[in-house]
Formats: sequence, structure tokens, C-alpha cells
Amino acid sequence: MTTNTKYSLTSKILIAMALGILVGAFFKWIIGNEADKEIALLGFSFGVKAFFVDGIFHVGGQIFVASLKMLVVPLVLVSLVCGTSSLKDISTLGRIGSKAMGMFILTTAMAIALAIFFAVLVSPGSGVNMQLATAFDPGEVKSVAQVFIDMFPSNPIDAMAKGEMLQIIIFAVLFGIAITMSGAAGERIRLFFEDMNVIVMQLVELVMKVSPYGVFFLMAKLFTTLELADMANLGKYFGVVLFVLFFHGVVVYGSFLFFVGRLNPIIFFSKMRETALFAFSTSSSNATVASNLATTTHKLGVDNKVASFTIPLGATINMDGTAIMQGVATVFIAQVYNIDLDTSDYLMVVLTATLASIGTAGVPGVGLVMLAMVLEQVGLPVEGIALILGVDRLLDMTRTAVNITGDAMISCLVAKQEKCFDAEVYNDPKAGEHL
Repeated sequence: MTTNTKYSLTSKILIAMALGILVGAFFKWIIGNEADKEIALLGFSFGVKAFFVDGIFHVGGQIFVASLKMLVVPLVLVSLVCGTSSLKDISTLGRIGSKAMGMFILTTAMAIALAIFFAVLVSPGSGVNMQLATAFDPGEVKSVAQVFIDMFPSNPIDAMAKGEMLQIIIFAVLFGIAITMSGAAGERIRLFFEDMNVIVMQLVELVMKVSPYGVFFLMAKLFTTLELADMANLGKYFGVVLFVLFFHGVVVYGSFLFFVGRLNPIIFFSKMRETALFAFSTSSSNATVASNLATTTHKLGVDNKVASFTIPLGATINMDGTAIMQGVATVFIAQVYNIDLDTSDYLMVVLTATLASIGTAGVPGVGLVMLAMVLEQVGLPVEGIALILGVDRLLDMTRTAVNITGDAMISCLVAKQEKCFDAEVYNDPKAGEHL
């Protein structure tokens, strides 16, 4: 929270997060079980919850999240146009896309398989006798065919206004290819976008500087409203999801980096700290795109030609953390309702959850909608989602951090295979310190 230069941005964010948790817990204690608590100060009377929780904390946190989301569309559009238009061989884009998609699908399938394995091993739902806290309405669930149709924009301006990430990616790629094929006119436009990229990255840096304040407000609001009793009741489920998230994020991703990429995973995780904290505090992969793209290019040495494609694409379709929640939650709900699932059911869960991650927006809470799709496929009651609503917010924060870490990891592997990777930047502990 301080501007003293001896503190790194990571330290400031961690301090802000700790202070936010303490302040939130303090206000939770003050309010107690009351709807609100009136206090008088200097002759004025006001509600603690209305003024602080729903006022200062809520407004400050939402302004921060809105500022991050503000960066996403211009950053993705400009970076992807720059990256695509700089490719001399268009076939390179096809290779990058196919490799990234293949790795995204592979890691997602591995994530949900791991989740099911550990959930069956631990049996978090055995002996649980909980009443449904509330009904859960998953809303309209798109068919797989509609998901693919919606990937292509009929109006790119409208897609940008609505933040439809896959549509923006496809338009930016096509626009970049058109620039490459347009000779001198295309070169002038390419240089314009290169200048725009410098300006947008400066805008990213400005928002990053105030991020500790936003993190403080988000944590304070969350821990004022978080019901710790829910975590006690769902301790086994909560613990299994958290363990698999850490196992996948550290062991699986670290193994890919070490054995496939021949890269030091310790360096990778060290440089991903700030971006992971952003993801944790916002619970939104899309809101973390700006930070992740900056980290991947400036700290991890991935060329913008690769990162500008893989990072926004991963934020949309790579949902390893979400897949882990779905795997554990499916087993948990089946055990709570005493419904036996066989091997074919588990395979259906893996397939459905992997496909469901494609075209799903990287926004808070979307994992619950995807979970509804999975439950319907194996005949489990969707109402069972209400059982885990109480602890999902905190788990959502953790799985978002895993999601964006996977995006960066795959970006490094694809870049190294395409010889678009700077090993000196990756191994330099001071690379990108200005961000």
C-alpha cells in the first residue's frame, strides 16, 4: 500500500491482501449476525455495512476490476494484430494455434482426471447430510454447435463492445493477416499498431501501480461477507479441491516446463507471482489478461507473436482450475445423493468438462454454469450445486490463478518450440522489473 520503492509490487499486493483480510474479518465481527449495525460518529449516524462494505469496499473493488477489464479489448486487439501482422509465413500462425489448442485440451483433460481420481480416493461427500441452501439456476446452456457458431463475429465492433473474446481474437487474426498481404499500405498500418501497442502497455503499467489498493478493497469486501461456517461444513470438499489445484498448478505444470520445455520451473513460478495474485483477487481470467501478457512477454521471454495469441485464447478456453472443481464437485454431489457413477460416467465427465471449457467466458462464477452442463450429462441433480455455493467464491479465486498460470506455461512451451523464446530474459531475475 505504500509508495516506498523498496517494496516490490508483489510485496505491496501481499500486504494489501493481508490487510484486506484483517479489515474484512474485523467488520464481519462488528456486524455479526445483524443485517447492519448503526453507529454514531461526530453527530452522524450510518450503517457499517451500507457505508463500508457496500460502499467504500464495494466501489473501490469494482472500479479496480473495471479498470482491468478496460484494458482487455484494446490490449488483445492491438497485441494480436501486431503479432499476426509481423508473421512473414502465415502457416506459422496455424502451427502456433494447433499446438496451443492441443496443449490446452490435454492439460484440461488431465486436470479433471486428476480431480476425479483424488475425489474418489478421499470421498468428500460420504456421510454428508446437508440441506440445499438455495436453488441454483444455471441459466441457458449453449449447445456445442452454437458455441462454434458464436466464435465468428457478425459485427466486430459489437464483439469488442461486449468483450466477446473469441470473436475479437478471430477478427484480430484475420485483420493482421490482411495487413501482411497488403504491401506498403499494410506496412503503414502495422507501424501504427506497433505504436499503439507501446501506448497500451504504458496504460497497463499505470493500472498496475494502483493495483494494491484494488486488491485491498476486494479482499475486505470478500471477507466481510464470507461465511466461515460453510467452509467448516464442506471442509473435506474444500480441502480436496484446494489440494488438486495446487498439485496440478505446481507438479503438473512444473513437470511440463522441466521435461517438455527444459525450463527451470522455479524461475517460472517466481515470475508469475504478481499475475497469480491478480487472478486470485479478481477471480477473472479476462481481467488478468493484461498482467499475464505483460509478464509472459517481458519477464518470461515469450515473443509477442506467440503470447498475443495464446494468452487471450487461453483466458477463454483454458480452464484447468475450473475443470478440477467440476471433477471434485461431480463426485461430491453424487456421493451426497448416494448415486453411483461408473467408469463410463466418469469418462463422460472428462469429455463434457473439457469441451465445455471452449467458448466459456473467463469471468467470475462461470464454472458453476459449466458444472450444470456436466451434471446433466451424467444424470445428477443440478440442484446439488447449491451445496457448494457457500465456498465456491474462495475456490473460484484459487482456480483462476491456476487457469492463468497454465496459459503462461503453455505460451512458454509453444514459443520455445517455434523458436520465439528468449531464454536470457526467462533466466534473468530482473527482467521486466519495471512492470
